[in-house]
Amino acid sequence: MLRHRLAVTISAASILTLAVAGCGGTTKKNSSDTGGGAQTAASANPNAQLKTGLKIAYLPKQLNNPYSDVETSGGEAAVKELQGEYKKVGPNDASASSQVSYINTLIQQQQDVIVIAANDPNAVCPSLNQARSAKIKIVTFDSDASKACRDIFINQATTEGIGESLAKMALEQAGADGGQIAVLSATPNATNQNSWIAVMKTELAKPEYSKLKLVKVAYGNDDDQKSFQEAQGLMQSYPNLKVIVAPTTVGIAAAARYIGSSSYKGKVAVTGLGLPNQMRQYVKDGTVKKFALWNPADIGYLAAYAGAALASGQITGAQGDKFTAGKLGAYTVGANGEVVLGPPTEFTADNIDKFNF
Repeated sequence: MLRHRLAVTISAASILTLAVAGCGGTTKKNSSDTGGGAQTAASANPNAQLKTGLKIAYLPKQLNNPYSDVETSGGEAAVKELQGEYKKVGPNDASASSQVSYINTLIQQQQDVIVIAANDPNAVCPSLNQARSAKIKIVTFDSDASKACRDIFINQATTEGIGESLAKMALEQAGADGGQIAVLSATPNATNQNSWIAVMKTELAKPEYSKLKLVKVAYGNDDDQKSFQEAQGLMQSYPNLKVIVAPTTVGIAAAARYIGSSSYKGKVAVTGLGLPNQMRQYVKDGTVKKFALWNPADIGYLAAYAGAALASGQITGAQGDKFTAGKLGAYTVGANGEVVLGPPTEFTADNIDKFNF
């Protein structure tokens, strides 16, 4: 099983968290339910057959993002297996409110499932609750929305595990003397990024991290050029920086490109979360020693099966509900409607050529 094969030498818990969005459409009836999946009055029927012909729409943070493209490709494959209708829509920017108009359109199209990576946990809630009132199931992935406006959240890994691993990789790469580190994140409102960074800060307050000093959290808005400029700005402001930690695939690639082409190569480490195909050249040339990620396609794939299970009545999103996600096998819904994909992988020069995504 791929999620088990990906669990290589990572310590502690899972590292990463992701969310994928999908919509499907049949005729809907009105409902006043605005609570989380566990709050619905419906009961799960684990023996119910998965419906065919479900309309499942994905709404990533933004289009033309390499990470999101891999995620949604897994969703498309799963929807095909489910004999449903796949759709992907989304904004070209990752601003807080940019997804709202797309949700409203998907409601009008009477989708069955909306799978969304929320740019902001609250800005999308009014529209998502309108969708739920129209009997559309809401699955979040990669970046969660408020629990009050979705049914299930597909998490790449536990938030704690990701934040702990980011801190650990920073400590390893800063060296024995420690020093200054900085974070290059996505957008200021990104739920997943902020949660990981909060855990990372808690870890950095522990005695074993006393030699590290977090000097800045910068935001590249998941835009390649903006992230490149922010990495450049970090080095101008903090010339003694030892590590840039980028928990975003766009940010880590941009930071590696800047450091690898500058006089800081070999002096400043870059780590975080990235795609092997994007990062391979920077690992090969020595700019990056180690980074991590799960298989994004599996997140999108799992989200489609979770949405289909919701729309078919197999699960409601309540803790303890069980469903099967195709090739990935069996899953159980955890607290707060969270489903964890599984442990991610650490990538180094020793193993990066084994992966192609």
